[in-house]
Amino acid sequence: MIVPYRRHSSDCLHKLEGRRWIRCKCPIWVQGTLHDGEIIRESLATKSWVEANEKTQKWNAAGSREEVKAPPEPAAPESSRGVTITAACAAFIAECKAQKLRDSSQKKYRIMFRQLETYWSDAGVDLASEIDLHHTEKFRQTWTGCTSGSAGKRLERLRTFQGFLLKHKWISENYAKGLRKPKDSTKPTMPFTLAEVKRLLAACGNVTERKYPAVKLQRLRALILLARYSGLRIGDAASLPCERLDGQKLLLYSAKTGVPVYTKLPQFVVDELDRLPRVSPGHWFWTGCGTKETLSETYRRVFRDVAKIAKVAKAHPHRFRDTFAVELLLAGVPLEQVSMLLGHSSTKITEKHYLPWVRARQKQLEESLDRAISADPLAQEENNRSRKLQRVK
Repeated sequence: MIVPYRRHSSDCLHKLEGRRWIRCKCPIWVQGTLHDGEIIRESLATKSWVEANEKTQKWNAAGSREEVKAPPEPAAPESSRGVTITAACAAFIAECKAQKLRDSSQKKYRIMFRQLETYWSDAGVDLASEIDLHHTEKFRQTWTGCTSGSAGKRLERLRTFQGFLLKHKWISENYAKGLRKPKDSTKPTMPFTLAEVKRLLAACGNVTERKYPAVKLQRLRALILLARYSGLRIGDAASLPCERLDGQKLLLYSAKTGVPVYTKLPQFVVDELDRLPRVSPGHWFWTGCGTKETLSETYRRVFRDVAKIAKVAKAHPHRFRDTFAVELLLAGVPLEQVSMLLGHSSTKITEKHYLPWVRARQKQLEESLDRAISADPLAQEENNRSRKLQRVK
């Protein structure tokens, strides 16, 4: 029999309440033995007791995870009254699974659907056909406490969902398209300075203040260097397979055309990875079990503690990706190449996130041209001639 339990983080205020505590946001794990003899101890990738209990009950009833087949998502049944919001949401999630959409993206839609169903319940209606511009505006007004950038992303997801409803003719118009995006007032993410990176690396070797094993901090140091010089997101860097590195060439991804995109790591980063004790035969930082979300959050937590020791404000691992991009731009690497290395689908996305640094690159270019022109003998002669003519006038 397997049972779920709450795996409290080291800084959780409810740690002393025990592993069955419900009201904190620590991840839920499962442990035990199934009827087929399989021993399980892993994350359930959820923080909800309801979801955790449902999954463990299915596993216990079947006696094996292999025998458990998720029931097909219900198609949105049409009755004499029409399609319900709940059924439409379920149909949309089923389509997301068929498209092999990432779990993280599906999770964002599920969160939006819970908010949507709560709104409709309070409004006293439950049919998709009753969605109109008024209710769409009212639903957006419930998005309090989020940044303009986050609100823009939510609006994009709402447009996608209503587009799905319109395709099935469950609504007559995509009303979310009639809503203007909020003005994005969020400041551009700032890269780490050289001094900050040095302090973070030094903090990984701080013996007096650390609360993690030395090998954990050694892995974090290697992960910092890998993220800084590859531009990978924390989840992709932490779950990176060793086979993707060939000498100094690191395979980032394969483009839609099938052409692989590589970056070149400095030799000292490769040496750091070579010295690192591997967690598993195929990975430097990951056992290969569990989810990437759990893995990412583990390293984020350790990184936050190290950043406190290093006294680096507003530090989060994604800033290494920003540092990678900005340093390339300021070094004169074309925007198209930086966009390709970051895996952006368009250079417009790169410009949106790094516009100030693109402008800084243009300023550098203009200064270089000024120096080149001032050193040109013909330009000097013509400038002198022009000044003389101006004085004559």
